[in-house]
Amino acid sequence: MLPLMVDEGRIARLLRGISDRSARLHAAAATRDEIHDPLWLDGVKYLFVTIIEGCVDVAHHLAASEKWQPPDSNAAALRAMGERGVIDAELATHLASAVGFRNVLVHQYAAVDDRIVMSVLDRIDEFDRFVAATSAWVLRREHGAGDR
Repeated sequence: MLPLMVDEGRIARLLRGISDRSARLHAAAATRDEIHDPLWLDGVKYLFVTIIEGCVDVAHHLAASEKWQPPDSNAAALRAMGERGVIDAELATHLASAVGFRNVLVHQYAAVDDRIVMSVLDRIDEFDRFVAATSAWVLRREHGAGDR
């Protein structure tokens, strides 16, 4: 049986999507005066949802391809990346909590407080750090694959 392998093309596409959306959130953060525009705010929320889903997709792909213990939740998949040294543990914890934020946005488990959405705009750099760290890990893994 052949070992599973990280699909680097898939990871690259997911990370590029996260980066592109993160750049759009950075631009949105610069125009916070638009907060009273419901379409603008809905766009910001959608970008958060899709960025977080991209991070989760990366985490689950790595868990499966690297044969880590299957995560029992999306948050656990992100924490596993921290436990395995793909991203730092603090970032993994923050992104794991972002899964709950995504759930609120998607499922409206609770009324979404727009001030909270705006405060999360101050943490966009976490997604940039996720992309950089994951990209570096994949490159190290590829170049050091013979060491495994």
